[in-house]
Amino acid sequence: MAQITSFIPIILIIVVFYFFMIRPQLKKAKEQKKFRENIKVGDKVVTIGGIHATIYSVQDTTFIINVEGGVKLKIEKNAVSMDSSSMIGAEQK
Repeated sequence: MAQITSFIPIILIIVVFYFFMIRPQLKKAKEQKKFRENIKVGDKVVTIGGIHATIYSVQDTTFIINVEGGVKLKIEKNAVSMDSSSMIGAEQK
């Protein structure tokens, strides 16, 4: 019985770590993946490098984005960080 009670604090630490660290990160990654899959032509996005652009073309693993001045860049889908319009809305609140 004493052996079981000595493991209870360790088990509690693991459970708390899961609910406060791992689970929210998995949820965020799932939302980010869903967002990237639903991007369509004309959406405004921000890349992980901070480039604000509009989606010009959607391909299997890449996007072609249109940045200011009509410059087109080919980027990986994983390089898209967020929706530009949602970021602008968050700044106004």
